[in-house]
Amino acid sequence: MIRSMTAFASGERATPWGTLGCELRSVNHRFLEIGVRLHDELRSLEPVLRERIASRISRGKVDVTVRLRAPEGGNGLQLDPTRLRELSELAIDMAARFPGLHTEFTQLLQFPGVLQAPVADAAALQEQALSLLDEVLDEFVASREREGGKLAAVINERVDGIARIAGEVRTLMPAIRAGQRVKLEVRLSELSQPLEPGRLEQELVLWLQKLDVEEELDRLDSHVTEARRVLKLREAVGRRLDFLLQEFNREANTLGSKSVDARSSAAAVDLKVLIDQVREQIQNIE
Repeated sequence: MIRSMTAFASGERATPWGTLGCELRSVNHRFLEIGVRLHDELRSLEPVLRERIASRISRGKVDVTVRLRAPEGGNGLQLDPTRLRELSELAIDMAARFPGLHTEFTQLLQFPGVLQAPVADAAALQEQALSLLDEVLDEFVASREREGGKLAAVINERVDGIARIAGEVRTLMPAIRAGQRVKLEVRLSELSQPLEPGRLEQELVLWLQKLDVEEELDRLDSHVTEARRVLKLREAVGRRLDFLLQEFNREANTLGSKSVDARSSAAAVDLKVLIDQVREQIQNIE
């Protein structure tokens, strides 16, 4: 499945210590470059995060962000009912002994152990973060594949166009060769010193060999077959396709340089247009 290098995915998960949020986004890049932004309590996860992402993605500039948002309703402080009940019973007992004793509720809250902030279980929090990353990474890869499918459809359409033009040129070549043969015979016949029949045939053969593009057309057909095969592979193929496009371009250039007919010249230009369009799409492929 062809994958695009441009994608975005995100997700959230509620935990006892707050809401975890994870975002993955990527753009085109020659190699794999991973940028990581983590909540302070998750910084030790960075090597593991990088490893998990690299196991699923081979190219692109990828930015991953993992946040931890405090629970709704403030800082998440909680009352310890057991400690508060003990203090209440103690206050009732002390009130009988010291009638003038007066205790403010806010003073009770300041007593050690009455108010407690939830302490994060580091191992459990990291496990939740990694689980969330895996979910987001699945969606992220799926998004790259969906976009890659669209790119593959566009590339296949252009490759079909290249194959069609190559076939048209192959069909035209017999008529083009015949026309060039007639032109050359006319020019040679106008020479003041006529050539010997054997020499005339030799000159015709040499001239037509210079115009022959059968090898270029055969290689174009071979490149078309290879491109269609590569587009079906379930691996990163961006670099392979980029190299293949160089071969396409080489054959199109040679076809244009050998052309002596307006039709084949136009076909060479059309080929280069299609090849450039494929190259633009390949820049987005992993």
